[in-house]
Amino acid sequence: MSVNGVIRWKDVETATINESAYAEPKPVVLRQEIGEVLRSVRQRQERTLREVSHSARVSLGYLSEVERGQKEASSELLASICAALDVPVSTMLREVADRVAEVEGNLAPDTVPAELREQYQQEFGVRAH
Repeated sequence: MSVNGVIRWKDVETATINESAYAEPKPVVLRQEIGEVLRSVRQRQERTLREVSHSARVSLGYLSEVERGQKEASSELLASICAALDVPVSTMLREVADRVAEVEGNLAPDTVPAELREQYQQEFGVRAH
């Protein structure tokens, strides 16, 4: 808001706060999400970068850059890293997809709600798995 062409700092601060509430979300960078998931898996296994890089036959520095989201890993490299971590590529990608969906605010349940499962069983006499 301006008065006679003068914008008060108080109004600028309020406008900035209000505009940020409606701002577009930051775009998702897949290499960063993939790197964070790979690092998380490795750390849950309590393994070092050195161990995984040796098993995956990838240089330690390159694996570190992939984990930090600084390098875009090829599908072959991702398959090698996942094999070294003993995690299927599909599982790693599913976790990445879940993270991206959360950032985008696109959260959909990955299971059938109990009410729908019961309704399906009643209507079709089939036991849902």
